[in-house]
Amino acid sequence: MRIGLVVDSGCDLPIEFIRAHGITILPITVRSDLISFEDNRDPDATLRFFREQLGDRAHDAESEPLGVQQVHDLFLRELVTRYDAVIVLTITASRSKIYENTLQASYAILKDYRPIRKAAGFDTPFQMRVIDSQTLFAGQVPSAWEAARMIDAGIGAAPIRERMEQVVNDSYGYFLPRDLYYLRARAQKRGDRSVGWVSAALGSALDIKPIIRGWRKQTEPVGKVRGFEHGAEVLFQHAADRVRAGLLVPVVALSYGGELDSMRSLPGYANLRDTCFECGVQLTESVMSMTAMVNVGAEGLTVGFACPEYQAAL
Repeated sequence: MRIGLVVDSGCDLPIEFIRAHGITILPITVRSDLISFEDNRDPDATLRFFREQLGDRAHDAESEPLGVQQVHDLFLRELVTRYDAVIVLTITASRSKIYENTLQASYAILKDYRPIRKAAGFDTPFQMRVIDSQTLFAGQVPSAWEAARMIDAGIGAAPIRERMEQVVNDSYGYFLPRDLYYLRARAQKRGDRSVGWVSAALGSALDIKPIIRGWRKQTEPVGKVRGFEHGAEVLFQHAADRVRAGLLVPVVALSYGGELDSMRSLPGYANLRDTCFECGVQLTESVMSMTAMVNVGAEGLTVGFACPEYQAAL
């Protein structure tokens, strides 16, 4: 059985991994005034567009996922003959309409695919499952990484779907903004009250940064740190501790809203890298998706992993 994997462009997988495993991207369009950018996970294009076109106006940008009809047409045009089954992993439904749109499209896709497959010489059914990752950005990576591994190992669609339901329930995505005023402006734009004016002003005065967690469809602050560099060190150490405690999927994902060499120079990075190596855990690194960068801000950091439920102490 030919099994395909589809993720949205908010999933901060490295582009090399996406290409190596033939992963299909559901693009997200970011619009600001008359400027728009279709995010297909090209890190160079993402950084260039953010810096040259969006800049300080990024908090006003709107992200626009593919509509139901667009998802339907993409599957019928490209995927129902390329694969016999497709697993779709999306950013948490609590923060985006990607899951809802794709799920709605799946009903029509499963109704309309037969003539297209028949014309291509396939007389077997087409299967499709849409799964909410329940987290976002780097937090989406462990489930996608595990799905790609299982596909490469020749495991069937049903066990992969079952495994994904397990992994997404324990997938954690943490992010650390560099500019709290930016985060507040973005939260106001979205009507999100998790970062208010008082905390933004206090954060600016004392250089306090929130550590925000996306887990089981909830996005909320779970800690505060003084200074971005110190916050990065705390977050890297937290991930290293989870690695040593044992992960459900042997991967830790990092994404950064800038050049990756800048992320690698942050305190705590080398310790996390060495811990992953010692424990046989893959460390993936990626420039943030445009969606992540618009929401977190330039030079923000996100970290993702999947592990048994625990109480975060940050």
